[in-house]
Amino acid sequence: MEYEAVIGLETHVQLKTHSKMWCGCANEFGALPNTNVCPVCLGLPGVLPVANEEALRLTALTGYLLNCEIPRFAKFDRKNYFYPDAPKNYQITQYDKPSTQHGFVDFEFQGGIARVRITRAHLEEDVGKNFHFDRNSGVDFNRAGVPLLEIVSEPDITSSDMAYTYLNALKDILIYGGISDCDMEKGMVRCDVNVSVRPKGQKELGAKIEIKNMNSFSGVRRALDYEIPRQIEEVTRGNKLRQETRRWDDVSGITETMRSKEQAHDYRYFPEPDLMPFTPDDAWLAAVKARAVELPLARKQRFINTYQLPTSDAQTFIDDVALGDYFEGVVRESKNPKAVANWVINNLRAKLTESQTALADVKFKPAQLLELIALVEEKTISTSIAQTVFADMFATGESPRGIVEAKGLAQVTDTSAIEKFADEAIAANPKSVADYRAGKVAALNALKGQVMKLSKGKANPNLAGEILERKLKA
Repeated sequence: MEYEAVIGLETHVQLKTHSKMWCGCANEFGALPNTNVCPVCLGLPGVLPVANEEALRLTALTGYLLNCEIPRFAKFDRKNYFYPDAPKNYQITQYDKPSTQHGFVDFEFQGGIARVRITRAHLEEDVGKNFHFDRNSGVDFNRAGVPLLEIVSEPDITSSDMAYTYLNALKDILIYGGISDCDMEKGMVRCDVNVSVRPKGQKELGAKIEIKNMNSFSGVRRALDYEIPRQIEEVTRGNKLRQETRRWDDVSGITETMRSKEQAHDYRYFPEPDLMPFTPDDAWLAAVKARAVELPLARKQRFINTYQLPTSDAQTFIDDVALGDYFEGVVRESKNPKAVANWVINNLRAKLTESQTALADVKFKPAQLLELIALVEEKTISTSIAQTVFADMFATGESPRGIVEAKGLAQVTDTSAIEKFADEAIAANPKSVADYRAGKVAALNALKGQVMKLSKGKANPNLAGEILERKLKA
């Protein structure tokens, strides 16, 4: 019997706010343990939470970016559990009335566009972080109370590769929208996996296994590559799988049982009595929606369709938003988008990396790049000379025409001058001449290279080729 996997993901994302969810403590990574804390985030008796409005805005903005509904009524709930990293012994979260619900993420996968539906994206608070040493353990509560968005997908994912691709697409959307920096090394994104297997074609779901301790998207993929075959092997042997929570051991490459899975009632959810329900009005939602940005996939498709760029160029501008914005600022005034893309990707980006210069600090103006392209297209300078001119532009900010005139770099189109260089190249390279006359067409390029060398790169290469061919066939 053939089996298939059914996968849903719960992605926890720290929001990009200056302060925590319920208090004024700093939301920052790397501070000394237990220094960004106060009575509120430590859960001391008598304190009251106050909601971080920017966190509410970022949650609604995420809803717009993920094509979600934004309900006009949302509330917070207490989720009770007793772990060392939960200072209050409960977590303030959203249960049955979340801030966003019913959306989807479209992304490129296996040559097409895949869609994973979003059940909800609800707002809650993060917990502290446990540290385990040889003889004792400790808890750092700096992270406790940091605004956390839990994005829950429908079980629409069917493979480890699809899960990996979806997570990266989701991360790109969140970074584009300014929702989170999504730095996994700083714990800003964490993921729990729900996976089951069933006979292919069966509608009923199998026993859901939750996998925790996902420190990277590649870890999610590796865990699924282990867990799916494990479950298939179990049911093939006639064993019945039971709902449970397992942990992923990234070193050993296996999942291990942690506990039988709690049901929702085990958490004893009830409405948070210290926080009013959230009822956004039209003006508030309109202000949030105005912050929505073009999504990476839409941007990529637009670059391909509008500017006829190859997929690789469009992807480069998706991966580097600032570079893509720079390209668009230049290309609007150009009739040759591909030429602009080539100069921005191959030359400008290389110089920025080489000199460790920020794009905002580039000395030449965008219009000067168009001037350089025009000099090549009108054959005033060759492509190779243009490389030299660009290097000077980048270093000095001078105009390309000024550089060409000052250094005498204009292309030689004088037929008599090029004929002289051609005669010298033919006389100095008898083997290449013989090879060409023997039918080796590529030998012409070697002779053309000699002409360019003799002219110090100034000869018109097309004219040089025509003159060489004429002379060699004479």
